[in-house]
Amino acid sequence: MNRSGRPIAHPGDPRCLGASTGPHGTDFAVYSSVGAYGGDVSLVLVDGPGRETEVPLYADHDVWHARLPDVGPGQRYGYRVNGPHDPARGLLFDRSVLLLDPYAKAMEPAATGVPRSLVSVVVDSGFDWGDDAAPRRQWADTVVYETHVKGISVAHPGVPVPLRGTYAGLAHPAVVDHLVGLGVTAVELMPIQQFLTEPFLLDRHLTNYWGYSTIGFFAPHGGFSSSGSAGQQVREFQTMVAALHDAGLEVILDVVYNHTAEGGPGAPALSFRGLANEVYYRLDPSDPSRYVDTTGTGNSLETGRPEPLRLMLDSLRYWVTDMHVDGFRFDLAAALAREHGYVDRLSSFFDLLYQDPVLNQVKLIAEPWDVGAPDSYQVGRFPAGWAEWNDRFRDAVRDFWRGRGSVAELALRLTGSSDVYGWSRRGPDASVNFVVAHDGKTLADLVAYEGKHNLANGEGNADGTSDDRAANYGVEGPTDDPAIVAVRRRQQRNLLATLLVSQGVAMLGGGDEIGRTQGGNNNAYCQDNPTSWYDWTPSDEAAALTAFVARAVGVQLGHPALRRRTFLTGEAVPDGLPDVTWYDRAGDPMTAERWRDPSNHFLALLLAGDRTDRLDDAGRPEPDDDVLVVLNASTEPADFVVPGRTGATYTLVLDTRSPDGAPSSSLGSEPVPLSLGSVLRVDGRTVVVATSPLPAAG
Repeated sequence: MNRSGRPIAHPGDPRCLGASTGPHGTDFAVYSSVGAYGGDVSLVLVDGPGRETEVPLYADHDVWHARLPDVGPGQRYGYRVNGPHDPARGLLFDRSVLLLDPYAKAMEPAATGVPRSLVSVVVDSGFDWGDDAAPRRQWADTVVYETHVKGISVAHPGVPVPLRGTYAGLAHPAVVDHLVGLGVTAVELMPIQQFLTEPFLLDRHLTNYWGYSTIGFFAPHGGFSSSGSAGQQVREFQTMVAALHDAGLEVILDVVYNHTAEGGPGAPALSFRGLANEVYYRLDPSDPSRYVDTTGTGNSLETGRPEPLRLMLDSLRYWVTDMHVDGFRFDLAAALAREHGYVDRLSSFFDLLYQDPVLNQVKLIAEPWDVGAPDSYQVGRFPAGWAEWNDRFRDAVRDFWRGRGSVAELALRLTGSSDVYGWSRRGPDASVNFVVAHDGKTLADLVAYEGKHNLANGEGNADGTSDDRAANYGVEGPTDDPAIVAVRRRQQRNLLATLLVSQGVAMLGGGDEIGRTQGGNNNAYCQDNPTSWYDWTPSDEAAALTAFVARAVGVQLGHPALRRRTFLTGEAVPDGLPDVTWYDRAGDPMTAERWRDPSNHFLALLLAGDRTDRLDDAGRPEPDDDVLVVLNASTEPADFVVPGRTGATYTLVLDTRSPDGAPSSSLGSEPVPLSLGSVLRVDGRTVVVATSPLPAAG
């Protein structure tokens, strides 16, 4: 401190934005455009309610910085920007507002009691990772489990109460062992970057449970920490990642760089708006007081400018290098590639990611659309190196099992959607296949509620899609009718089985394996309560469905024919069997008439194994089998004559007639094993998978 009581401040390092600790104290640096308008920026050290110390910052172009020798981890801070407040020009500077550091590595609630009021915290993010190593699986060998950090453990009886709903809860053996038992290889976490609840939800006494309202792109959300939010959340997150890696699971973050929690015009400045509103956000050229909004949330980040691009790239690199995450799923990713008003496959965003030596080594998943623009839907148009959520897969599979849609459409989705991804020289592993995701109904609700039931959201049931291709099989919602219950359970297994025998990357919805329900709510983004939390109450049904998922995942990961990196062609391979052959309900090759028949709800395919040089995780040559997949979505049984190679002998490996998928001769009259020409009775609403080893070489 100097004689005035003000901390001693020296020029800092303007090259490194944020608060960086070291042996000589802490360097602070923040970007603000206010200097161009004659203004300045001050650092504010916060030591309690009404106890603030303001430190003027040095300017280096548009970076404001200082080094404070006596400041270290745990210090709370913010920024005040003194400059013109002129909304007509898009300028929203206001020194009365304490602004968050966009690069803060931790944020915690301010001691004011004001909702949505946070302060930044200085953090030493150093962590002893030991021998931590990411599993680094190829896309084709990946099965993703999408989950919510709080939802998965908050009601788990095997997790100690203080840890429930936190990073430590997700890392607890009770949860990790469940994930390992399912056989999934990657956990995709819904937003964990520091987020806020929108004022309109607070007015309804609700919260933003999903977290798609980010304010801190470097900070783990403090509300998910069991150990404190003054920087402890950083270490707890790192410990969680290390535990998941140790279990062989990759960690993928769902990230929201398309907009921020600051909302639309007239909402208060929290960070970016007060530092450089006209730089960080897309403003309406005809009225800079308004935003161009292609996210439906009030604002969109201006990814055509270098400053927001740097923010995103710096943030992504931080999560990889300092937090050891293995990939990202980008919310409304089309918005990030918008330049000059349209989505550009050659945009700066794509170009920078492609060239970045850190980020081009991790998994990148696009939600390939945004909203409100003529070119919002971009499925199949992302460049090499990207995988995409494939909603066309979701819709085709849902339609098939409710007795609608076409088998020709289903065939394209089963084989990796070559019509969507083939033109850009990507393979089937560019398609992230899913039947349900966080956004919509759970699997159990998809077969129990034909309509949406979102009244608890406070929007008069007007939110959420009105057509999610659901069916209730006779009664809306819960029922004790054993016939309806049986059909619903079978349909859950059919949907899961179809997902896991398809080419591409399978993504499971968290909790679907235990029959999670949201009571028909297909937009539970604001339901931080048992509606969204996983119900771990033991039951025979939940145990059987969990076992079914584990068996189906094992079938996919155990057979390279289900995990091809190139598209199937239908052409014969050297031993004479095409890589894929299609059959009708009698076991005859599909005809053009059968492909076009709208009443046809049966499809079978034989995938030829091939002798490749692929190795399993232990470095051993990976054997391959022919895989026969039979899908009967009609209500009538079919007597299917088993096709294949001369001398083929098939073993049933998955049968959705069984609650746990375990094939049994008691399920039908078919012989076990099956030989070429055998008749396989396939009941209505059934998936059967069988495998046959390749004949000896030579």
